[in-house]
Amino acid sequence: MRSESYGDILARGKARKTVPEVVAEPGLVVEDPASGFCGAVVRFEQGDVVLEDRRGRHRVFPLTPAGFLVDGVAVTLVRPARAAAPKRVVSASGSVRVEGVRARTARDSRLWVEGIHDAELVERVWGHDLRVEGVVVEPLHGIDDLSARVAEFGTAAHRRLGVLVDHLVAGSKESRIVDAVGDANVLVTGHPYVDVWQAVKPAAVGIGAWPSVPRGTPWKEGICAALGWGEPAEGWRRVLAGVRSYRDLETPLIGAVERLIDFVTTGGE
Repeated sequence: MRSESYGDILARGKARKTVPEVVAEPGLVVEDPASGFCGAVVRFEQGDVVLEDRRGRHRVFPLTPAGFLVDGVAVTLVRPARAAAPKRVVSASGSVRVEGVRARTARDSRLWVEGIHDAELVERVWGHDLRVEGVVVEPLHGIDDLSARVAEFGTAAHRRLGVLVDHLVAGSKESRIVDAVGDANVLVTGHPYVDVWQAVKPAAVGIGAWPSVPRGTPWKEGICAALGWGEPAEGWRRVLAGVRSYRDLETPLIGAVERLIDFVTTGGE
């Protein structure tokens, strides 16, 4: 008798292990053998499953082992695995990257920068954001005639200008030029560096610090001479190649560009 009892127990244990598991996808029709209730899986509530019969009645059942029948076969229902949350992909500027979206038709508003290097650096970091927002970046090749350029452009609430200026510090020539622009549809921001090269963190280009350039020496030529970078064109290629995201830029430049993008994209269309 003792041997037969153990055999029965082992047999039952083995049977339990062979009960198939079925993923309770919404719409799966199952039967509760105890009550005879037959219905489709509707949803889950904590550790229970909600079934709906053909008359629209709902009943809640616990998800117990071998607790349901599917086509007359005892099964263990298991909840579907949760889909992994989509990974957030960020652009070089740190914003959420928008995939599968065509560049927006260009706005009437514009973002002006002083030179080609400024434009290339802004494109490197904020290019994705600018295409999504439809903002065109244009180099001015200097800001000496900024007031005249603004007047020629003809601003309006839907036609704003954002202007990025190098070496915008108190008492500088640049600050006096900017102060002469009095237009509510123009925002001028800047950074304190002599040139936009300096707004790139030294570590990004493999140096400990930007060298000091003697007064009277053109800044780019002086930097390239001190670092052995050859001509300024070659030096700029080194600088731009070192920039992969906003993390490679100094905070004043990041803040200045972000403010300009916000300004030119919030005007009336």
